[in-house]
Amino acid sequence: MSTSSLDPARRGNWLAVLREVLAGGERDYTTETIGRAVVLLSVPMVLEMLMESVFAVVDVYWVARLGTDAVAAVGLTEAMISIIYAVAVGLGMSITAMVARRIGEKNPEGAAEAAVQAIGLGIVIAAMIAVPGAILAPRLLALMGGSPELVADGGGYTRVMLAGNVTIVLIFVINAVFRGAGDAARAMWVLWLANGINLVLDPCLIFGWGPFPELGLTGAAVATTIGRGVGVVFQFVLLFRGRGAVRLRRRQLRLHGRVMLRLMRVSMGGIGQYLISTSSWVVLVRLVGEFGSAAVAGYTVAIRIIIFCLMPSWGVANAASTLVGQNLGAGRPDRAEASVWRTGIYNAAFLSAVAVIFIAWPRPLIGFFVDDPEVLAYGISCLRFIAYGYGFYAFGMVMVQAFNGAGDTATPTRINFFCYWCFQLPLAWALAHPLEFGARGAFAAITVAEVALTVVSILMFRRGSWKKTAI
Repeated sequence: MSTSSLDPARRGNWLAVLREVLAGGERDYTTETIGRAVVLLSVPMVLEMLMESVFAVVDVYWVARLGTDAVAAVGLTEAMISIIYAVAVGLGMSITAMVARRIGEKNPEGAAEAAVQAIGLGIVIAAMIAVPGAILAPRLLALMGGSPELVADGGGYTRVMLAGNVTIVLIFVINAVFRGAGDAARAMWVLWLANGINLVLDPCLIFGWGPFPELGLTGAAVATTIGRGVGVVFQFVLLFRGRGAVRLRRRQLRLHGRVMLRLMRVSMGGIGQYLISTSSWVVLVRLVGEFGSAAVAGYTVAIRIIIFCLMPSWGVANAASTLVGQNLGAGRPDRAEASVWRTGIYNAAFLSAVAVIFIAWPRPLIGFFVDDPEVLAYGISCLRFIAYGYGFYAFGMVMVQAFNGAGDTATPTRINFFCYWCFQLPLAWALAHPLEFGARGAFAAITVAEVALTVVSILMFRRGSWKKTAI
């Protein structure tokens, strides 16, 4: 539905407009005022990510009832799965850029064609990970530094998560299609459905409530996989039977070499970008693991709380990606740039306010999940250190998403490489070992590296070369 279809009185009624946006449907974000476009895209994206954040926090709450080793096993598994997230988010980011560009060009058929190629590529990648991941799950946990007891308790959790990774990949990729089309409400409802099922099944399958079997830590993985699986089914229903800007038809269900190659070219930069950042996280978790399960558990709890606010913030940043892609497709690069600066200001204001809370009151936040004094101390340190850089993170993630929305995935990849691999990891090791700050040294390195990444990203963005990217 375009803005022109609204009568003057209704156009001034923000509540009515927001209701329409949350209900989904077509809207031309290249003609809305920039402030309205940012807000109207951000609202469903923030709500989408908020549900993801709620699940992350609730999940670790239930898992924490099983003990420190269970929390540590989840943390080590998530470090491995972060590689899958890198592939899913990288591919999703690329398809968002391509779909947004086609929608801006008023070419919905081309957008649907690109969506099919992304889904096919995602299924192939997921299958390549699932089989070896399921077979080697206990060994992988041991390689990540898990004790024999941790491996025994967490092997089932890791196996289910790796074997069912196709649900992770597809839910990210297809939601990225919806976002690129400007229909963020569909992506929101998908995650609310998937994570709502997770929230209900989590305690039931972990503790055997009612008619459900008591699966312990493995139950958390089963609940997550079932929830995401239902979400993926719902996505396909929306793609084939919905009324959004991107609609799939049976005749489109075939691979096109030209589109596939173009998608893979853009995706390689995106996947490489996220592999660099997430693999650095794997190394950091491994480094923290050298200081014991309490350090890993404290870090895991703190990161879940941090993600609770970072995920909605990523929702705001995703709005910049869609606006950049659609405005470049419509031949309006100056409007694309203005949208990014406006989005960055909104995001920085939000995360700076959150940082004050995290820095001033970390103990009750960490203490809600754990009461072990050693785990509590590590969690408080991690939460405070990372919160110090929140204002920078907010602007940095918007800059990154702006590059990605333009299809310029190479620039953020280079920035990530130097800021994470060449700077963050050596700094973390130096602070943790030679300077003897232990795990807290790794926490401090995260903040310093993220601030550096933000400053470099802003400088690169101001050069404007991203406006000329062709996809």
